[in-house]
Amino acid sequence: MKTLETIDTPIGGYAPDFELPGIDGQVHHLSRYLEKFRAIGVVSMCNYCPYVGQYIERLKLIQGEFGSQGFTLIGMNGNDTNQGLMESFDSMKAFALEQELNFPYLWDSTQDVTRSFGTNQTPTAFLIDKNGVVRYRGQIDDRAENPSFVQTQYLRSAIAALFNNQEIEITETEAMGTPLVWRS
Repeated sequence: MKTLETIDTPIGGYAPDFELPGIDGQVHHLSRYLEKFRAIGVVSMCNYCPYVGQYIERLKLIQGEFGSQGFTLIGMNGNDTNQGLMESFDSMKAFALEQELNFPYLWDSTQDVTRSFGTNQTPTAFLIDKNGVVRYRGQIDDRAENPSFVQTQYLRSAIAALFNNQEIEITETEAMGTPLVWRS
């Protein structure tokens, strides 16, 4: 596993635009999402990360709760696919089907977008407002391993505050999860 320097998009900075293939066979552009949605949640994820596995149902609930209000979640896999079959594009399709994802799952094969966001772990959540500005980054909530003990739903609270024109109280948390695998 190799660690590379990331650019690290700060809170209040513009999210890096992207043009990435999705498992649905379409090419996805952040700029087009910004035209259609009030907010976008980008979550770095991969197929094998146990933390992602623990959060999948919660992510689907967030999408279900806010989707009708002009929100979409986007899963983005920026892991090196040369490290094994678990992260191949076909494996992403199988993972999404098995997990019944209700949001797009994109592949960052060059790892450029992942690096531009400043992602080092899966999962890491980013909330982007309709102007393309990053408003939250970090953990989805404070209890990956046990949803019944969650005390603070960071991503959900940030989305709700944004939609209610309120200040987002916690704009950044330290992501916890599995380190990304960078291409050599």
